[in-house]
Amino acid sequence: MKTALLATVALLSITAPTAAQTDPRPAGNSAPVQTQLSDQTPLPSDTPWPGGTIGLNIDATDTARGIYRVQETIPVTAGMRELHLLFPEWLPGNHAARGPINLVSGFQFTANGKTLEWTRNPLDVYEIIVSVPEGAKNVVANFVHTSPVDGSEGRITMTPEMLNLQWEKMSFYPAGHYTRRIAVKPTVQFPADWTVFTALDGQKVGGGNAVTWDVVDYETLVDSPIFAGKYAKQWTLDPEVKLDAIADKPKYLELAPENLAHFEKLVDEADALFGARHFDHYDILLAMTDKMGGIGLEHHRSAENQYEPTALTDWAAMDWDHNVVSHELVHSWNGKFRRPADLWTPDYRTPMQDTLLWMYEGQTQFWGWVLAARSGLQTKQTFLDAFATYAANYSEGQPGRAYRSVEDTTHDPIINSRRPLPYSSLSRSEDYYVEGALTWLEADQIIRDGTGGKKGLDDFAKAFFGKTDGDWGELTYDFDEIVETLNGVYAYDWANFLRTRLYEPNQPSPVRGINMAGYKLVWKDEPNSYDNGRAQNYNYTNLFYSLGLNLSSSGEVTSTLWDGPAFNAGIVDGSTIVAVNGQAYSKEGIMDAVTAAKDSKQPITLLVKRGDVYRTVDIDYHDGLRYPYLEKAVKGEAGLDRLLEPRTN
Repeated sequence: MKTALLATVALLSITAPTAAQTDPRPAGNSAPVQTQLSDQTPLPSDTPWPGGTIGLNIDATDTARGIYRVQETIPVTAGMRELHLLFPEWLPGNHAARGPINLVSGFQFTANGKTLEWTRNPLDVYEIIVSVPEGAKNVVANFVHTSPVDGSEGRITMTPEMLNLQWEKMSFYPAGHYTRRIAVKPTVQFPADWTVFTALDGQKVGGGNAVTWDVVDYETLVDSPIFAGKYAKQWTLDPEVKLDAIADKPKYLELAPENLAHFEKLVDEADALFGARHFDHYDILLAMTDKMGGIGLEHHRSAENQYEPTALTDWAAMDWDHNVVSHELVHSWNGKFRRPADLWTPDYRTPMQDTLLWMYEGQTQFWGWVLAARSGLQTKQTFLDAFATYAANYSEGQPGRAYRSVEDTTHDPIINSRRPLPYSSLSRSEDYYVEGALTWLEADQIIRDGTGGKKGLDDFAKAFFGKTDGDWGELTYDFDEIVETLNGVYAYDWANFLRTRLYEPNQPSPVRGINMAGYKLVWKDEPNSYDNGRAQNYNYTNLFYSLGLNLSSSGEVTSTLWDGPAFNAGIVDGSTIVAVNGQAYSKEGIMDAVTAAKDSKQPITLLVKRGDVYRTVDIDYHDGLRYPYLEKAVKGEAGLDRLLEPRTN
């Protein structure tokens, strides 16, 4: 056998060069040769911009048309003949190159009153190269940022009632320097009588509704967005933390004292968990709107959050909608202060590497839910129902887990940029959030079980995120530090645990943490409170774990489970259910049909329209309506109950 192998290797070594010389192209065809590409963009260095402080003036008063008019004054040094200006491309919190340079237009560059020539770098379209004339001291850039006026164009950031100004989407910065070393003096003109909220320091109101702030480095500026609006209200949660809300209508700003107390307790519970703060002050920016685009985006000293308009006034019914605030608050510790080393970048041109998002986002997802429950921002039942939905998804709703690991989904912000997918259950999307959270629940229970309940993931959080109280810089971490800190809490083979759960595909359903915590996944014939709240708000019908699809109010298929009953019957997204068992489609009709089929051998007959084609489809499904719940599997207090207990009075 060894002899035969050697002979084969020898034969390959003889024949390989001959094969390599084979050219399958027709002889004589023209064929260009690649020349060396040359990108002259200066690499970032930890040095200040030598020109001095950049002036950034934005006119945000044209709310009728959604236009931000920008004038940026960039001081230059003697002898500078080219100014390389970069539009932020790799945006923090987006984990991808999503800078909307397509929304910036109308460029005009001048120096000493004369128009300057400019070109775009064909190797990086986010870079503008401006010719600087001799003797120029400043280059003045004038342009506009056009907010989408329709949701199909992108996220709407300006309405007649409010705006969300994000500096990185309406400014350039000079190449060649860490963004923390570039000084900026910001000024914004707002509509008259609007209230302005931001974490920036030194806010002053001048003439013409102009608001200015202290000189700030560009990195901090980008990390300090603005919420402003006609209808606004602020609540002090503690001396350093504010809740700043704007709304479509004044009535949406009513917050009952007992519900305000949940936000106050959220801050207390975060302090108790982490044992340190990494901000000098913090603003929870909150938009109560269905007109401006939704958002949940972390910053060091603030966060951008959106609730449905009635989420404060109809507190109980909208309980499902309250979690984003706690999630983004946790990011001040995890993601902003502690940041994966391969994701941290010195500017917004350097590509981010997202490999540790299962920690950055996954553990944030875990703590966001836990803190919401501990503070009462959401009920314990909402937590249980949400995690039932999570568990069901990875038990039956994600066949893509067979081939794709959680870690591989960390690349999805770059691969897919949250665009709709035809069969997301197969392709998977950003599952590092939720499957990451379930993995951290299991880690918590392993620690609790191994220490007789004396320790839990709380101890990891305090050790990992509670360093250097008051420091709001960035402290990077890697896989080895995560493992080392876990072992400092409880000795276990954490490296193998994390690599198995997160880096290997085709893992068992991630319900072990739930089971260890004294609960189990069960199925019932009516939606849990979390699923029902979302379905009611967005007006869709959830039949994902029965027929294997979700439907809009008109019967249009909005998602399909790969290899589910509907999929196997040839029903795809964009199809419309016209009739059910010979009757015109209705939500009640199709749910009744699924229920009736449980006690019948007859298939469910659907009339399906796709484009101009109608066809009758029989689905031989008889298991009834199925919705996930977590049910206690032990008597008395379980591990999950103890995890969700408040840590403060």
